[in-house]
Amino acid sequence: MIRRARLLSVVATLLAGAIGIISSTQTWLMVALKAGGDPLPVPGASAIPVLAPLSLAVLALGGALSIVGPVLRYVFGALSVLASASLLWLTVPVVFAPPTSAVASTVTTATGITGRDAVAGLVGSLTATAWPAVALAGWILLAATGVFTLVTAHAWRRVGRRYEAEQTPHAPAEGPLDAVDSWDELSRGEDPTG
Repeated sequence: MIRRARLLSVVATLLAGAIGIISSTQTWLMVALKAGGDPLPVPGASAIPVLAPLSLAVLALGGALSIVGPVLRYVFGALSVLASASLLWLTVPVVFAPPTSAVASTVTTATGITGRDAVAGLVGSLTATAWPAVALAGWILLAATGVFTLVTAHAWRRVGRRYEAEQTPHAPAEGPLDAVDSWDELSRGEDPTG
């Protein structure tokens, strides 16, 4: 599992970010007004305004995690934990007891009425869809991935090691040099005329 730790961390971080981006465009809440009419759909980006930007940041974090060195692995693992804590803090209330503040922008757009108390007076009921719970699962995955990254980052192989040229000392050629030997010495950074 340690051999695949980088792959697991990158894929799980990218998955959590993708869940966040997708859920930001989906309906999180349905709000029914006391005045009646059709319920108003509230997308995730309206319920939590920082949902899309933080999800994009998580996607970028996952992409960058695939190429960073040892020090930044720990930094990115810590950033994953911090981002997941922030998103969990914002998402949990929407899942379990949706606040009227989560629907304020949608109600204001539909009615033209602003102000926390005025909007709360218009809201008859709030119903959460499955999307906040899906996003919550993504944030739990992100938190676990951040901790996993912090625990396993020391054992990850260096990126690009397989592409590095093997450095072996070459003995200078004895006798007269032909054109191929001269080119070989130039390729190794040696002066064939010396």
